Order: sequence, then C-alpha cells, then structure tokens
Amino acid sequence: MAELYRYISPEWAAEAYKRLRQELTAEKMKYMTVSMVTQYKNCPDGKERALYYKFVKGVVQALSIVEGELPPADFVISGDYEVFSRVARGELSSRAATTSGKLRMRGSMVKAVSFAAVAERMNKVLTSIPTKY
Repeated sequence: MAELYRYISPEWAAEAYKRLRQELTAEKMKYMTVSMVTQYKNCPDGKERALYYKFVKGVVQALSIVEGELPPADFVISGDYEVFSRVARGELSSRAATTSGKLRMRGSMVKAVSFAAVAERMNKVLTSIPTKY
C-alpha cells in the first residue's frame, strides 16, 4: 500500500514538489512565471497555514509551507481547509470553488485569471498524491 501523506505537511509538500517537477512540463504550464499563495484557514489543528508556489517559465521553482506572515506573491487564494481538501480530493474544481465564493482571491487578477487556465492541470497532479486529510 502506498504511503499516505498528511495534507499540507512537510512530507506532503516535498512529494507535491517532486511530482509537479516530474509531471508538469513548461509547455503544459504555458511557460508562466507566477507566484501564488494558498492560505488555509481553520486547519484541523486550529492553526492557519499556507502553501507558497513559484513557477518560472512554467517550471515549479518553489513549494513551501508557511505559518505566520505570508510571503509576497502575485496573488493569494484563501479559504477554509475543508474547501481546499475537497479540491485536493477532486470533489470540487478550483474554478467552481472560486466562482461560488468558497475560495477568495486577492492580488493580481490578471495573473490569477491567466493561471486559472493551467490550475486544473496542477490540481490533477496534486490529487494523485496518496493523502490523509
């Protein structure tokens, strides 16, 4: 049986980084250069945390867990842990979560809208990680 990674743990983030580097080509990511933070509220342990992603010319350069002050990013998507976990399990698309207001976005709307075109490809890779929520 495959190892289960606790969602948004250091081990999960390392596995996500590895898979994104292996499975998403620069071409699939439209050669985008963008940084994004996904901010998780109401995590099971009561804390707030975030994931920071940075793509340079379509290649993931960074993926890290953040607690406390958020790093500068082109845009931030925030919402409840449960909503993000539904997206990660493939039960809800990131687009549907955003348009329904379950996830909120702030920052560069131009970058966010451009990134939305490839976000589902990224989410497909992330949903393939054996995860314990």
